[in-house]
Amino acid sequence: MEKRAHFSGWTLPLLLILPQMAITVIFFYLPASQAIRQSFLREDAFGLSSEFVGFENYSLVFEQPEYYRAMITTVIFSTLVAFFSLAVALLFATQADKSLRGGHAFKTLLIWPYAVAPAIAGVLWMFMFHPTLGTLGRPLNILGFNWNPMLDGTDAMILLVLSATWKHVSYNFLFFLAGLQAIPKSVIEAGAIDGAGPLRRFWTIVFPLLSPTTFFLLVVTIVYVFFETFGIIDAVTGGGPAGTTTTLVYKVYADGRSGGDLGLSAAQSVVLMVIVIALTAIQFRYVERKVQY
Repeated sequence: MEKRAHFSGWTLPLLLILPQMAITVIFFYLPASQAIRQSFLREDAFGLSSEFVGFENYSLVFEQPEYYRAMITTVIFSTLVAFFSLAVALLFATQADKSLRGGHAFKTLLIWPYAVAPAIAGVLWMFMFHPTLGTLGRPLNILGFNWNPMLDGTDAMILLVLSATWKHVSYNFLFFLAGLQAIPKSVIEAGAIDGAGPLRRFWTIVFPLLSPTTFFLLVVTIVYVFFETFGIIDAVTGGGPAGTTTTLVYKVYADGRSGGDLGLSAAQSVVLMVIVIALTAIQFRYVERKVQY
């Protein structure tokens, strides 16, 4: 039977939710309302004077060929990172769920990357795959692979996908492992008694029971790729070479911080927020139908 807490008045429940409400208002609603207000203004680079321009900033955003290029880059980058971070994490979780020698050390080592800041993760991967100084990048060139993420857009995108995937695998791994350990062993044993092999038991029993966890991680990973990979992009490629790794969130920074156009940057951030909200709503509307609770 489900246990519920009962309160005699409104004071204690309000005090309990007040910290979360304060964090949400201060760190989401206030910056979002500020961005919406700034998107209708034209400001000087120092923010000392402003002029109301209506939807002019939004028109300028959609007239830029660079914006559509950043949109395509974001789609490619987010698809690759979401796929590989979920697939690798699920593979590691299925192995960690087995009774292996040294399993605790294996789990601990897999969790460590989550504690690394995105910018630090980007610097680590840049050191490893630097074309002339990297411990892995230099041997690649010696072997004749012509590896240079500083000049080649494809190499730069590969390096970004690797570093962003490595940073997020730990998070997905923890949730997949918890989901696997919550599945009753008796259900899997019943499948084995019926003659189902390991692969068939995974796809017909384990994976459907993991679908709520997979759906949750899909939503979280999409949000991570759209917003939290900024530090990795800035540390690894800075949006280059020649803008080939400039995503939507990095273009918001580049136009606002480096370009000094705060109104245009605010309009892009509002559009990006709408895109992420729409993607999340679509996932809840269509993907959630296939989730088995």
